[in-house]
Amino acid sequence: MNRNDLRRVDMNLLVIFEALMFEKNLTRVAEKLFMGQPAVSAALGRLRDLFDDPLLLRNGRGMEPTPRALAILKELQPAMDTISGAVSRAKDFDPSTSCAVFRIGLSDDAEFGLFPPLLSQLREEAPGIVVVVRRANYLLMSSLLASGEITVGVSYTTELPANAKRKKLRDIPCKVLRGDDGVEPLTLDAYCARPHAMVSFSGDLSGNIDLDLARIGRARRVVLAVPQFSGLRALLAGTQIIATVPDYAACALTEGTTLRAEDPPFAIDAAELSMVWSGVHDNDPAERWLRARIAEHMAQAV
Repeated sequence: MNRNDLRRVDMNLLVIFEALMFEKNLTRVAEKLFMGQPAVSAALGRLRDLFDDPLLLRNGRGMEPTPRALAILKELQPAMDTISGAVSRAKDFDPSTSCAVFRIGLSDDAEFGLFPPLLSQLREEAPGIVVVVRRANYLLMSSLLASGEITVGVSYTTELPANAKRKKLRDIPCKVLRGDDGVEPLTLDAYCARPHAMVSFSGDLSGNIDLDLARIGRARRVVLAVPQFSGLRALLAGTQIIATVPDYAACALTEGTTLRAEDPPFAIDAAELSMVWSGVHDNDPAERWLRARIAEHMAQAV
């Protein structure tokens, strides 16, 4: 196929193809691209004709890409990233008049403890924009970036897509959150003897805190795991249960409540909170503005 033949290819089909490869579900693609399911089904039929391959095959209740489809995706993604970046860089960005939609992935601690002042600043500078926040953590961040469901994320991160970029925002020092009426700081013995609550994205009952305790030959007893930090405010008040949380989450949780935060009675290795983004958006003026505001409000003061 030469360049003139490309005129016969609908670029919208390629966007739908990419979404289908990640979602493997017609309904989810329709919701993601704001299309009707019959339109997505028709587009899949045209894609099958274009590539002369079934592309997606039924596998139980789901659908799986064919080997040919995966090979096509591997070839198309870099080209689509390049096109998207070229179009984005050609646009000027004026926050005061923009109606852009920004899609941000935030871990629960960042959303609860750091996002509110950021949102206020974004709304002040760019009252016409729309901000979509997706719940993200180190398990989800890579796939959300790779699929284009978010363009930037803030979380503790591990593995990322090859074209992703990362910037450290801050360390994540911890505080012990308590809602009892005691006045003395907790000793290590008291800390280990108390019942503990933890925020667990996956339902696990242990985490990095337990590894730090194990290094000094100690352990704690987790009696409660909740999926988000906001729930701790009511659950800890007036009880003996304690929780070890990032310092910025502790600040938000204690504000206007009877809860209080204190330093842990042992050394905790601080994790890093990072901002990550897709390399294709590295020079996008709107995304650069957003990342600058995120760094301004979520980075550690130096």
